[in-house]
Amino acid sequence: MPTSQRFLDAMLDLDAPEAVDDVLWHACKPTAVRVMDGVVVCDLPFEAYQPTHRGRAFAETFADEATPRQTHALVVRAYGEGIVRVTLAPGLTADDPLTLPEDHGMLAWDPSLKPEPLSVQRTDTGWDVLDTAGRVRWQVNTGDTSTRHWSDLIPPPRETLAATVFPDGYTAVPFMAYDQFFPKQVESLPLAFVERAGTIDRMAWALHAMPNERFAGTGERFARMDLAGQTLELVNTDALGTNNRRAYKNVPFYLSSRPYGLLALTPAHARLSLADVSTRAAQGVVEHDVLDLLFFAAGDAERKVERILHRYRQVTGFPPELPAWSYGTWMSRMSYWTADETLDVARRMREGGFPCDVIHLDTGWFDEDWKCDWKFSREKYPDPAAYMRQMRERGFRISLWQHPKVSPDTEPFHVARAQGYVPRRKAVQVGAGASNFGDREYGGDIDFTNPQAVTWYQGMLRKLLETGASVFKTDFGENIDLDAVYHGLPAKLLHNLYALLYQRANFEITQEVNGDDQGIIWARSAWVGAQRYPVHWSGDAACSFDGLAGSLRGGLHLGLSGFGYWSHDVPGFHGVPDFMNSWPSESLYLRWTQASVFVSHLRYHGTSPREPDQYPAVADTVRQWLRLRYALIPYLLEQARQAAHSGYPLLRALLLHHEDDPTCWHIDDQFFCGDHLLVCPVLNTEGVRDVYLPAGQWVDFWSGEVFSGPGWRKAVRSPLARIPVYVRRDAVLPVHPEPVPCTDEMNLNDPTPIRFDATYRGLAQSVLGNLVDL
Repeated sequence: MPTSQRFLDAMLDLDAPEAVDDVLWHACKPTAVRVMDGVVVCDLPFEAYQPTHRGRAFAETFADEATPRQTHALVVRAYGEGIVRVTLAPGLTADDPLTLPEDHGMLAWDPSLKPEPLSVQRTDTGWDVLDTAGRVRWQVNTGDTSTRHWSDLIPPPRETLAATVFPDGYTAVPFMAYDQFFPKQVESLPLAFVERAGTIDRMAWALHAMPNERFAGTGERFARMDLAGQTLELVNTDALGTNNRRAYKNVPFYLSSRPYGLLALTPAHARLSLADVSTRAAQGVVEHDVLDLLFFAAGDAERKVERILHRYRQVTGFPPELPAWSYGTWMSRMSYWTADETLDVARRMREGGFPCDVIHLDTGWFDEDWKCDWKFSREKYPDPAAYMRQMRERGFRISLWQHPKVSPDTEPFHVARAQGYVPRRKAVQVGAGASNFGDREYGGDIDFTNPQAVTWYQGMLRKLLETGASVFKTDFGENIDLDAVYHGLPAKLLHNLYALLYQRANFEITQEVNGDDQGIIWARSAWVGAQRYPVHWSGDAACSFDGLAGSLRGGLHLGLSGFGYWSHDVPGFHGVPDFMNSWPSESLYLRWTQASVFVSHLRYHGTSPREPDQYPAVADTVRQWLRLRYALIPYLLEQARQAAHSGYPLLRALLLHHEDDPTCWHIDDQFFCGDHLLVCPVLNTEGVRDVYLPAGQWVDFWSGEVFSGPGWRKAVRSPLARIPVYVRRDAVLPVHPEPVPCTDEMNLNDPTPIRFDATYRGLAQSVLGNLVDL
């Protein structure tokens, strides 16, 4: 069936069979604007509209003048110098409009961020809402539209809301009024809600989009950098790859090139249309009876996009600093089966000179593959504590796979069912959205809305941590049983939020047992606020250059959605075309390694062996790249400290440093590693690519040659051993210039600087010349 081209259907689903009796309510001009305790309250009437059939379902709407208007309180708050919050909810009444909707753990307010008292000033055309500095932060126009009467053929427009948000007092973000062909044919509505059976079922908004406006963010989006012209479903799911419209990590936050940022604070399923359904509007819908919009702008900051992201993190939380060992190599496959097998892998990594810090045990450390019971198989791992001590003595930490779905024939399930730690369901489901490749049965999702279930779950993890585990892979979390009844939230509101609650429980117990500076997980799904619980990886990419390109796009968008850290499976997760038995080519293995040296975390994983010695044609070159990775760890740690207190991620889209360059809003196959390194992965077998150098002077990392931007370098050829990497002129990078088997052997308190000034003559002539031969 073709996708609907009309707003009422494409955004509001009014063509759905279950919507036959739905009523659309459209915001009109406020009747009053007043102040209560520094918070502004607008009495906002809504007019009922009825869709009508004119040959096509719901092609038009007409005002239902026989139905009395409803009036709701629209509440406007300001925080600091750059945040305005606009809230509309049934619980906000004219008598008690100040109660905020529950944030369900998505928010983590920075103590330095204070509410800004607002005042109201009546104007000739409406109301201005002012902060203590006298800046307008919210403006309502209630005047009549200017017309010059000529004909009565088409009726005049209906009354609507005409309002503008000024998040920082300067940047204007207007709601989209009068987006129509004629009054009955609307393309968006500034504020609206749909009522079903007498209750609010979903809420919508629309902001004006400029003709050249660009958009980015919304989570780990595998689409191109500029999202203008796309309509996105923000519903977490197992994406089954990194080359489709699905997403493991949705975040209802986007960046605009105006620039401003918008967060629709909701746990609910949502939809965004960024200059698509209407090319002059950025629209959104949440399947909830609460609309809570937070607008962010940067004032006079030099780098406005970074400042917007900083303010977003002030509300939703900053990423923490991570342990130094986590920046080393993680080695994995699906799966290692025994202690002896992993000890052999550890031996081969050391004997081959491949630096490595983490061995990950995937789905096979239980008695049965994929049947997670949070217990080591005593046949495969006879003495887990001794095994992990032995690995630790050799410089390896152990990462353990698990997931939040409990198998019905395990001991944990019987406890969970008896105590109500998993919700009751209609029937046992096979697979249950777990992508287990083995048709395991799952009895239910751990109910992280139940505090007692969280304590029980953390108790199982505590035993493993005390036995010697360093980190857990919090796999899955994208899907839950939507027919089950959970302790604290309806399933439809819990679905997207589940990832956050799951990862918080895991991160916090790891931090509690292993130490505050050792908090870390390895996670796939995400929602608002999950950046507080890193690291997140891109999911199950194909072993192809397409898979690498899609993964990088996802990481760049995620970094524009508040996340500080990101990784992906090297060299892709699954084989093509044979899922388990098509091994990645050796050139792809190397090219993917090269790109991953410059992302925050580096893990090899997939459906076939991933150890470098299994790819002998490129193993020597891979060794050199892993040495380079370890040499750069002091620099990565320096950039991570910055990320923990700013709006920057480690993996950065070019627009973060060059927001005024329109080209940079379209580039998604290059990235910055921190402040100084411009990385241009090779995404083909030919070794040829175009390189865009933004404004400034750029030093070739390999040769020391200096180039000036902005401009393109066309058809740059790279031998298999290298990819194009450039460094900002006069940058100073702290490095560790000695070869090490793992981070335990590094002195991170006294790094050696490399200066990329006129004295730099190329990598071979630098302090890394004796370490890295590329």
